[in-house]
Amino acid sequence: MLKISIITTVYNNGSTIEDTIKSVLAQDYPNIEHVIVDGGSTDNTSAVIAKYRDQIGQYVSEPDKGPYDGMNKGVRMATGDVVGILNSDDFFTAPNIVSQLAAAFEEYDCDAVYGDVHYVRPENLKKIIRYYSSRYFRPSWMRLGFMPAHPSFYCKRSVYLQHGLFDTSYKVAADFEQLLRLIYIHRIKTHYLPLDCVTMRIGGLSSSGVPSHLQIFKDHKRALKNNGVISNSFLLALRYIYKIGELLVSKIRY
Repeated sequence: MLKISIITTVYNNGSTIEDTIKSVLAQDYPNIEHVIVDGGSTDNTSAVIAKYRDQIGQYVSEPDKGPYDGMNKGVRMATGDVVGILNSDDFFTAPNIVSQLAAAFEEYDCDAVYGDVHYVRPENLKKIIRYYSSRYFRPSWMRLGFMPAHPSFYCKRSVYLQHGLFDTSYKVAADFEQLLRLIYIHRIKTHYLPLDCVTMRIGGLSSSGVPSHLQIFKDHKRALKNNGVISNSFLLALRYIYKIGELLVSKIRY
């Protein structure tokens, strides 16, 4: 049975991390390691974590250089066969998510599995405001800035260690740069699972208004250039047209 390591990085998120922890503990898969990396929170985060400490696989609280540095630390700390990231303001959508992800690894003999996620507002966790489906993702789409929904992306730890962790020089899109290396450059074997894996509160690192999106645009251009992938500003802008369509469909459907 595969051991699944779930990495959560946190900094001053005491108001939401309990939902994250509870959703991991509620999973019906029996071989889970929850690794929590706290960047040295000054709010009540440590008190919340302490309530569940004996049920958390590994925990460290110390200053770091931001969430991607924390994720790298978590991957190194992890002892599982497969690693995934669950942010401290997100939570699993159902108790059987990890078991379905693990089953996909066994059935399809792949390096990574990914699915879908959806976004909600902090004041209403039941109402979906955007559904992010990875169903139609293709590696070639990364030239346009597309990638699978990262909170749904579970990958063999050995692949991370072989091809490199998150490049912390990217401010908000180190996840895109890493997946570009893994999926587009190194062509790891992936499988899409039609499953709504994670509920995400809006307002995270890469969903916080116009300045954030401008930085994402810059990071995407740099990531593509640094990895020798041909693209341009026009191609990258097409992603935003697609996102508008996603929002409109979600508004109609939900």
